[in-house]
Amino acid sequence: MNLTLVIPVLVSFAVSVALGPVIIPFLRRLKMGQTEREEGVKSHLKKAGTPTMGGLIFLIATTVTSLFFVRDYPKIVPILFLTLGFGLIGFLDDYLKVVLKRSDGLMPWQKLLCQIVVTGIFAFYMIRYTDVTLELLIPFSGGQALDIGWLAVPLLFIVVLATVNGVNFTDGLDGLASSVTVMVAVFFTVVAVGRHSGIAPITCAVVGGLLGFLVFNVFPAKIFMGDTGSLALGGFVAGTAYMLNMPLFIPIVGLIYAVELLSVVLQVSYFKLTHGKRLFKMSPIHHHFELCGWSETRIVTVFSIITALLCLVALMGV
Repeated sequence: MNLTLVIPVLVSFAVSVALGPVIIPFLRRLKMGQTEREEGVKSHLKKAGTPTMGGLIFLIATTVTSLFFVRDYPKIVPILFLTLGFGLIGFLDDYLKVVLKRSDGLMPWQKLLCQIVVTGIFAFYMIRYTDVTLELLIPFSGGQALDIGWLAVPLLFIVVLATVNGVNFTDGLDGLASSVTVMVAVFFTVVAVGRHSGIAPITCAVVGGLLGFLVFNVFPAKIFMGDTGSLALGGFVAGTAYMLNMPLFIPIVGLIYAVELLSVVLQVSYFKLTHGKRLFKMSPIHHHFELCGWSETRIVTVFSIITALLCLVALMGV
């Protein structure tokens, strides 16, 4: 069991670190640079040209590592599918924006349709080919589970899409989405091991892959994950939660994702209702803190500490 935990972390970390010096120059040569909005945070303008689509680094590392364990741990298949499926959607979006210079990437309806299709395949596979139910483990209930019948299926779509887009909005500062998701992945690893759920290799692989990616993604970032990485991480978080019957724990361990998503929804809604007034200086909310004078590293540190503490709280509630 110890080797099952240690080896995926080390292998994925090694692959991720080895890929960095190869992929970063490659993306730079392809001119896959980050574009920054003129109306955005002014300090971010200097980041223009930094390679994006770096999520490929930990996606490849996670996939390669997981394939070594897939025969003995078949339950990692749906999680890997959801991670790669959303990663592919993000890759197409990044490719259209950065390489083909289509400013908006995938149209909103195209992106939503792709996300619904990927989520539908995941739900079908999980229900048909695994013994995992759609029961919802209730936090702090002593192990009680909630069965909501057929409503569990539409709820699954809502949870997956909300989580994926919440992680997507969290990706806006050097190392932010990576650092927060490492904490969440460690939490899921602890639970997966404790419950002998058979998915620990992929949660460990994500931990190792993200730690390797952070070598290049911490401030000042040499590469950004792009939608390729952020959508993939959202798929991983949602898929893992469902394979553990723990979607109700996402608002706890993923509170940062939820707040980032909610800040955007509130900002847009308030702007429309008041005909131009803003609730925050800028959304997602990490940009609001930046404009309040917080440094990027301070925001990333505080958000990561909050996530770590919430993961400990969630462990008490398992």
